[in-house]
Amino acid sequence: MTEYRVLGRTGLKVSPLCLGAMMFGWWGESDPGESARIIDRALDTGVNFIDTADVYSQGQSEEFVGQALAKSGKRHQVVLATKCHGVMGEGPNERGNSRRWIFQAVENSLRRLGTDWIDLYQIHRPDPDTDIEETLGALTDLVRQGKVRYIGSSTFPAHQIVEAQWASDRRGLERFVCEQPPYSPLVRGIEAGVLPVAEKYGMGVIVWSPLAGGWLSGNYRKGQDVPQTRRAQRLPDRYDLTQEVNQRKLDAVEKLAVLAEEAGITLIELSIAFTIRHRAVTSAIIGPRTMEHLESQLTAADVRLSDDVLDRIDEIVAPGVTLNPADAGWLPPQLAEASLRRRPLT
Repeated sequence: MTEYRVLGRTGLKVSPLCLGAMMFGWWGESDPGESARIIDRALDTGVNFIDTADVYSQGQSEEFVGQALAKSGKRHQVVLATKCHGVMGEGPNERGNSRRWIFQAVENSLRRLGTDWIDLYQIHRPDPDTDIEETLGALTDLVRQGKVRYIGSSTFPAHQIVEAQWASDRRGLERFVCEQPPYSPLVRGIEAGVLPVAEKYGMGVIVWSPLAGGWLSGNYRKGQDVPQTRRAQRLPDRYDLTQEVNQRKLDAVEKLAVLAEEAGITLIELSIAFTIRHRAVTSAIIGPRTMEHLESQLTAADVRLSDDVLDRIDEIVAPGVTLNPADAGWLPPQLAEASLRRRPLT
């Protein structure tokens, strides 16, 4: 892996594959030594980008990443990204995108990561209760203090990406330099709005779940038992095969698997290579739990999908279509709460 791409307009160069650390810690690999070996292997192949979040294993992922980088002495070679927003305690203010919580969360992340600065600090999800100017103001102060180099958003809808850019321009605040949305051959909704908006504003795009939460790993095939994973237990709407939308995903997986075989590559390579072929995408986050997972995904960086193969993928899942809306990562409250769509009776 020798190719590096510029993250938006920052001048910062990152590898087309980003090592996601979500599975390091009790959510996945609970041995810090094995997590460190996975990190070292990824760095040895040319990956220079690591992404984690405070909420992953309630901070343990950040601790494992920090320990591994300290032991290897490679912190200065790594573009280190983390995120805040998720629930990190029982108190009502130990979550969200407020100034109070962001200031506390960044200190916690710096301590767990064992570093003086975070290269990319991202807001993990939108917060309907917090004005975006409040969030950007807090992040701007962190940049000026030298604790954070760049800021970004994750899983923001297109209109909120635009709102944040306008707020930064209007108030003279630091701007989000990148967006981190879900993207895979099964989850293509961002092609309709988020990716064009990111291009418009010169933002980098770091896509998560290029294997669609494991659906494109080869473990979900017709005639096979459905894997019983912690993720499936946490997110049943994405994996319950009694739901028609998930049956549609299974049908698409079968067709994509055939296409990959015809192209002489694995389904994993097809899926990841598909995401990084999009002109707006800077890097795809791979999230291995084991060394075997890592090795099966690293090779995708060297796969170049032809236009004919991409056209075939378009026939299987149309551009801009997400087969199961639950895979979009975040739904506006107006879609989840009926009371927000209706005027009260008078």
